[in-house]
Amino acid sequence: MRKTVVGVFAHPDDEAFGPGGTLAKLAKENNVYLLCATKGEAGKQYKISNIKNQKLQKIRSRELLESAKILGVKKVYFLGFKDGTLSNNLYHELSAKIKRHLMKLKPQTLITFEPRGVSGHIDHITVSFVTSFVFWKLPFIKNLWQFCRLYSKERFEKQDYFIYFPKGYNRNEIDKIVKTDDVWETKLKAMMCHKSQLHDIKRILKFQEKLPKEEYFLVTRKN
Repeated sequence: MRKTVVGVFAHPDDEAFGPGGTLAKLAKENNVYLLCATKGEAGKQYKISNIKNQKLQKIRSRELLESAKILGVKKVYFLGFKDGTLSNNLYHELSAKIKRHLMKLKPQTLITFEPRGVSGHIDHITVSFVTSFVFWKLPFIKNLWQFCRLYSKERFEKQDYFIYFPKGYNRNEIDKIVKTDDVWETKLKAMMCHKSQLHDIKRILKFQEKLPKEEYFLVTRKN
């Protein structure tokens, strides 16, 4: 019997640049859906190419739909928040929208960011906190997988994009490791759908080529 898995993320590209391999593997035997809080209109490409943010959000939302199709996701739901604005004052509104979708989809498993947002991005951290809150409110959801990075000294020391960039986790702190060798080409194709974020694709692949084809999660299970 196919189960339902829902990924909850902040921006278009979070699904592919993050646990894209895991989503692709899960989609082979489960019904996988995505909730995306924003349409990514504050993406870096907006500043680089002078694309108006209204046009960029259309581009990035279309890129997400293309990526999701490649990963095998059944449907994407956009929650309608503005990129870069997720914070305490939106906690309740964001949690209500996430909860409303989850009540309809009835997933057994949620996938989101680890508590530090993987990269330290405030939007990521907010989505992680709120998704974790909703997880404990809905008894039919049994598992929470929080995508995280393996600690890499090189990755940690070279980051200057955010004021705070978390160092990642050691292997003994990680609860679940998903081997993604067999779906790496699928993940790569999904990443390449996000052409407006080519700068990030190049940066991620530069590090990724030195690392094992694995994705890492902190896991919480209900009894």
